[in-house]
Amino acid sequence: MAASFVLDMKIITVRAAPPWHLFSPVLLLAVCQSAAATAAPLPAPQNTQNPATGTSPSPTDLRAAATDPTTRRFYEANGWQAVWSDPAERALERSLGERARHGLDHRAFIEDPKPSWSPAGREIALTRAALGYAAALARGATDPSKLHAIYTLPRPDADLAKPLAQAITDGTLDTWFTSLAPQDDVYARLSQAYLAAHLQSGGADQAKIAAGIIRVGDTDERVPAIVADLVGAEYLTVDTSAPTTPGAASEAKDANRYTQRVANAVESLQRDYGIAADGVIGPATLEILNLRPGDRAVALAVALERLRWLSRTPPATRIDVNTAAARLFYYRDGKLIDSRRVIVGQPGKETPQLLAPMFRLVANPTWTIPKSIQNGEMAGVSAAYLRRRNMVRRNGWIVQRPGPSNALGLVKFDMHDEYAIYLHDTSAPALFDRSARYLSHGCVRIEDA
Repeated sequence: MAASFVLDMKIITVRAAPPWHLFSPVLLLAVCQSAAATAAPLPAPQNTQNPATGTSPSPTDLRAAATDPTTRRFYEANGWQAVWSDPAERALERSLGERARHGLDHRAFIEDPKPSWSPAGREIALTRAALGYAAALARGATDPSKLHAIYTLPRPDADLAKPLAQAITDGTLDTWFTSLAPQDDVYARLSQAYLAAHLQSGGADQAKIAAGIIRVGDTDERVPAIVADLVGAEYLTVDTSAPTTPGAASEAKDANRYTQRVANAVESLQRDYGIAADGVIGPATLEILNLRPGDRAVALAVALERLRWLSRTPPATRIDVNTAAARLFYYRDGKLIDSRRVIVGQPGKETPQLLAPMFRLVANPTWTIPKSIQNGEMAGVSAAYLRRRNMVRRNGWIVQRPGPSNALGLVKFDMHDEYAIYLHDTSAPALFDRSARYLSHGCVRIEDA
């Protein structure tokens, strides 16, 4: 990797979705940031009559009815003129009727129409709903910085007021709303998976599979339910080639046998969920198997929301590190160039979601051990312990000198951030063979860095 390339890179921590069930943090290294949009005056839509009353609300009535700042800014820019027509209202209703495609069906953007609504009240309610739905599609319905202790990624910051007024005037509300959500294949597949899980969750829920270890060769009455879950999640196909054993008792025994074929499917599921891929049915695997369509629908809705937090135009040259899958993806000029395994933050010390520049590549680095580690797991270590690990004390810090035992390995990619997060090599490459690679204190260890 050329030095000039490294010096210009940025690191962003975002979130991406592994297959259909989880949504995970991702680190994104990029060479540029999007420029902010420039505000422009709103267009002047036709002042149409309110469809419920046949009258158009006056500017005075609109000023009195518009109580929230966002709606007031919309009408101030539009000269306090009413904008909604009957066709536009129907288009809004159609779009809101499709909000399940974005996992937003449990969010009410507009109250049920009430006969007591005044023309101004109806006008404001429609505008508030349209702006709220547009914002949810364009940048997410929630603020990630209020949900995560560390979240420095810039959310999309589009001017929605002017395009909304223009779409009402042009009669293109449906297509405008559709254009606001992410347009990539990942979002589309998550949307389809959410609709399927949501549809399934409306039926009778299945009984949960009881606790207890199952290994290959065991006969257990829970095996048919496990097989059914694996088939439903497309990890396993129905085995139509299995010989039929005469006698109900023999058939039941065969159906209850935990075979290597089923264990192989379980291993695939375990890898996808980032747990030890040993094929053994244990507590962590049962927790996954006991996820029901309603649980998956919630997870998928969260995944869709988190994708809406991200820029629609990611830099063409970047490195994405999916911390749920524990894999790195390097894109150059929009093309995937490389992918490899990584080790990321352990539970309680997760790799944070941030944006910072990568400014330096250090060969044969020293490791200045953070105070949190010195005062925690390394508190009270002896001088012999330090010598065995090529460590010394310097000005109150423990420093590991360069060498084959250095925890950072042979190379470190430094980044400017206040959290001391960076990418680096490792002296323990065997850890990359694990399925669950959530082992670090927050930094990202790269296979063959």
